[in-house]
Amino acid sequence: MSTKTPWWIRVPVLFFLIFGLMEFFIDSGDKPAIIEYPITQFFLLLVLMILIAIELILASIENIMFQTLSEEGKERYLEAKSKKFEWTWAKNLMKRLTKSRSIEREGEIILDHNYDGIRELDNVLPPWWVYLFYGTIVFAVVYLVRFHVIGDYDQELEYEQEVAAAQMAIEEYKRTAKDLVDASTVEFLSDESDLAAGEKIFQTNCVACHTQDGGGSIGPNLTDKYWILGGGIKNVFTTISEGGRDGKGMIAWKQSLKPAEIAQVASYVITLGGTTPANPKEPEGEIWVDPNAPEDANGTESETEETAPEEMEQTVDSTEVAMN
Repeated sequence: MSTKTPWWIRVPVLFFLIFGLMEFFIDSGDKPAIIEYPITQFFLLLVLMILIAIELILASIENIMFQTLSEEGKERYLEAKSKKFEWTWAKNLMKRLTKSRSIEREGEIILDHNYDGIRELDNVLPPWWVYLFYGTIVFAVVYLVRFHVIGDYDQELEYEQEVAAAQMAIEEYKRTAKDLVDASTVEFLSDESDLAAGEKIFQTNCVACHTQDGGGSIGPNLTDKYWILGGGIKNVFTTISEGGRDGKGMIAWKQSLKPAEIAQVASYVITLGGTTPANPKEPEGEIWVDPNAPEDANGTESETEETAPEEMEQTVDSTEVAMN
């Protein structure tokens, strides 16, 4: 019944192994399962009690079987149990790598040199040192051929490639990480979940000045085409984050809301455009036109239609003059 691993190692190892498997197989989102689902705490406590009970049962069985042994068997058992575990293979490996001689055999390799009582031993170079030296020679040959004969690449080119790859990774991370969004990278969020979150933020923080439907009271009307500080997702994001006009605009919400939350409420504000509030406030600011919006094809055609009659009148006038 003797075991090489003591109980105070077996119990924690098995406990944390079960804990890790539980966290792996239970989907608890961003939080650990032990926090998200309190029932798992009871489960782990039960597991710990079972492990301790198993160790107690094994110890009792071992004690009972020990009492059934003869005196000679008890002595052999106690001797085997008290024997320390040794890493024999590690000792043999170290001996082969160092080729060291024991103190008792140093007389076989001692030299005749004597310096004030100090004797010299004729030890061989340790094999690990010799292998490492041979490895440096092989590495030097490969390095010489690759970088100085073939001219694969140099450190400057490697540095530039690594920096370019790191910049691409940073930009990709910024693009996908919502909490790192700013006025230059923000985009309109069209997902229903984002708009619903933005509406909740708006109803909690913005209705006091803009009313529930965005018609405006202390603050401006958010449903018309007029904007004081510019429309569009980037301008609205900046206005919410940094605040409105000094002294008479709204406060800066960047201290209270995360960048992702500002992007959500800004996207919701954009969706209020064109709606019909119950009591709309008079327009404030100027009509904002998106500079990146495509040209209106209908508007171009209408201008052509308006200029066509004028050209016809000029043609008729010139014909009459010629006939006269």
